[in-house]
Amino acid sequence: MHDVKEEQNPRPASRPDPPPETPRKEGGNGTRKKAGVILLVLLVAGALLGFRLWVRSHTHVTTDNAFVDSHVYGISARVPGTISRVLVNDNQFVRKGDLLVELDRADYDVRERNAAAGLAMARNETSGDYAKVEERKASAVNAGARLTQADLDLQRGRTLFTREVIPKEQLDRLETARKVAAAQLREAEEGVRRAEAEVGLAGKGGRDARVAQRQAQLKEAELNLSYTMLHAPADGYITRKAAEPGNTIQAGQSLMALVALDDAWVTANYKERQLTNVRPGQKVEFEVDAYPGKTFRGRVDSIMAGTGAAFSLLPPENATGNYVKVVQRIPVKIAIDRESDPDHLLRVGMSVVPVILTEQKLRDILKGLNPFY
Repeated sequence: MHDVKEEQNPRPASRPDPPPETPRKEGGNGTRKKAGVILLVLLVAGALLGFRLWVRSHTHVTTDNAFVDSHVYGISARVPGTISRVLVNDNQFVRKGDLLVELDRADYDVRERNAAAGLAMARNETSGDYAKVEERKASAVNAGARLTQADLDLQRGRTLFTREVIPKEQLDRLETARKVAAAQLREAEEGVRRAEAEVGLAGKGGRDARVAQRQAQLKEAELNLSYTMLHAPADGYITRKAAEPGNTIQAGQSLMALVALDDAWVTANYKERQLTNVRPGQKVEFEVDAYPGKTFRGRVDSIMAGTGAAFSLLPPENATGNYVKVVQRIPVKIAIDRESDPDHLLRVGMSVVPVILTEQKLRDILKGLNPFY
């Protein structure tokens, strides 16, 4: 019976437990909070990084339009001739005064000897000309004495003629003799002036004009002889050698080039907007593509007086109807610190990325943003 009652009153079925909704909501809110914090941190970090880059753009002025530059000496002959010796090779380092090329000296040595002989002859001829001048002066003195005597004879003849002591014919001969003596004196004086002019004693010329002329010719021959020896004008490296023994060259013909790396510099073409706070003397740090990771130092030497376009072969003509504004670039010369390049690693034409340290303060940069300042 008991079993039957239990079957008649069965137990109610148990209900499933409700899902834990409350803990799930708390976990979602925590994830959102963490994402918001991370986003806020990223925004702050980005703002700080952007502000730092903006400040750095004012204190560190950079460009990639920059190259190494230096003095390049063109080696050429000042006189024509034939090359007898070439004592250097391409890329060889030479010191100032080293002999580079020697021309055949035979022709110029003969000219020098000829000029020296001409000077000696001029000195001898000048001595003879001095003697000739003295001789012409003596002749002039003699002619003057004859004229004086002719004047005296004419005066006596006129006195005797008035007393009717001598005939008119004899008086005429005395007057003719006086005219002849005067003409001879003028001729003698002209001869003195001509002799003095030949030797350089007359007018504004020098006393030894002929000797001075020969001396100048000798000096010219000696200079031409010295020009057959081509020496290095400075310390540097030989490049573009085109001289070979036996070549016949003309005056001014390029034989080689010499690059002086001891006085190299960097030419950086900055945009005109970047030069607002750039001044000579500011420090510069730069890198070279050939030596990644190595930093060289220098300083701003000077800023060019005009843009690159203004001094180009064909400068732009802006006074036209189709003018388009283009940001111009101005070359800045950067002197290289020799201690940062003791081994002369830098070569002419290498690409450089310079950074000019303007040393601006933050307050100065912020003042530029104030429209009422």
